[in-house]
Amino acid sequence: MQFILLPLVAISVSCLTLFSGFGLGTLLMPAFALFFPLHIAIAATAVVHLLNNLFKIFLVGRDAHLKTVFRFGIPAAIGALIGSYILFLLYDMTPIAGYILFKHLFLLYPIKLAIGILIVIFALFELIPKFENIQFDRKYISFGGLLSGFFGGISGMQGALRSAFLTRSDMPKEAFIGTNVVCAVIVDMSRLMVYGTAIFSVNYGQIPPATRHLVLITTLAAFIGAFIGKRLMKKVTITTVQRIVGTTLLLCGLAMSVGLI
Repeated sequence: MQFILLPLVAISVSCLTLFSGFGLGTLLMPAFALFFPLHIAIAATAVVHLLNNLFKIFLVGRDAHLKTVFRFGIPAAIGALIGSYILFLLYDMTPIAGYILFKHLFLLYPIKLAIGILIVIFALFELIPKFENIQFDRKYISFGGLLSGFFGGISGMQGALRSAFLTRSDMPKEAFIGTNVVCAVIVDMSRLMVYGTAIFSVNYGQIPPATRHLVLITTLAAFIGAFIGKRLMKKVTITTVQRIVGTTLLLCGLAMSVGLI
């Protein structure tokens, strides 16, 4: 099932998020979490996200505004390191509660509660109309980098905040897209340094080969989606897709928060 669902999610969301700057990691991480432990799901999402963004740099990176990349990207890298470290502090914590539903025991872990709440918050950004065009003054761009990097490190979800801050930089569309992609790569590389130390160097042998193959297949699907998105740049509207993504995230976040997944 995961070999069908995850590539489908990757190809469709990657297609529609090349130009919005967010969505792939936001939806792909809960999809991975349906099949794998949460820390593995976040790390796997980071790998797909990084490789896909490197491919996007090949497509649109030449248009990036380097001054904005510097002001936003360095704080974002620092925030990603902090968020990634906190993620694994939460992972080592024991369940805080449990309950029985339909004769099954469900445990509430701090990490799932924290990530579930974050997912719900990001879902509301997709679903509530007045949040659609939320933007921040460009004087806060470095703070925005730190904040979005932190959420990227702790949950894999950073793009919505990153786009909200970068849209106030008065860049042409092409520069905004290129800058968004380069900053995303900076965050992905930063958090993967922590994930690699905490997961792959310690528990790599515990990760089944099928999981590694799934990451590769999902990455290739995301490449295809990004290529299609490049071709359909002027034709695609993502308003309906944002509603679907938001609803799915809301359900996943609530389910994760109460220990159902």
